[in-house]
Amino acid sequence: MSIPYDFLGKVFIAISLIAMAGILLALILGAYSYKKRKILFPDFILFVLYLFYGPAKLICRVFFIDEIIVDQILVEVRNSMMAEKFRKIKDRRVIFLPQCMRHPNCKARCDPIKGYECRMCGLCDICRIIEAAKEHNFEVYVIPGGSFVKKIIKTQQPKSCIGVACYPELTESMQGASPFMTVQGIPLLKDGCFDTKVNVEDVIRKMEECDV
Repeated sequence: MSIPYDFLGKVFIAISLIAMAGILLALILGAYSYKKRKILFPDFILFVLYLFYGPAKLICRVFFIDEIIVDQILVEVRNSMMAEKFRKIKDRRVIFLPQCMRHPNCKARCDPIKGYECRMCGLCDICRIIEAAKEHNFEVYVIPGGSFVKKIIKTQQPKSCIGVACYPELTESMQGASPFMTVQGIPLLKDGCFDTKVNVEDVIRKMEECDV
């Protein structure tokens, strides 16, 4: 029996075109939602852009669009979907900060379970966030990597979290954490491997939303 290569080729092309149309539609809906802060068809956007994450970024490059828009859409759509539930949770709330926010001269010890234990030296913004977190009933963890998030989720079993990271890291970590707790993501203002920055006021405002 001969293999119908012509037919299989047509099927492949049809599936590819349908997938591309779905990706473009998700990007358009997501970009509109991101710009207007009015989320349209969030489940569709998340499903398609996570499923076709790589191809979506490729399409952006083809059309000379900054591919970071894919991550921005995914983070903001998930933020919007979980915002109301996040505000209602009053206990076991955590904040995950990346270790790259630490000052280059940081002397903090790294606990094998909880990550870096801030000494409150005031050299970086982590100190300010911890001080505000105490007022709003949040526990702060300064984590070296995603494996620490898994450890903390397993041992502390938080109900909600605020995650701070670069957009690609937020995209991945929010997807991984959302089945276990309500998540909200705040992107770094300055990316890199060390001495990164976040808008501290944005983090504080996110905590204050839970006090209403």
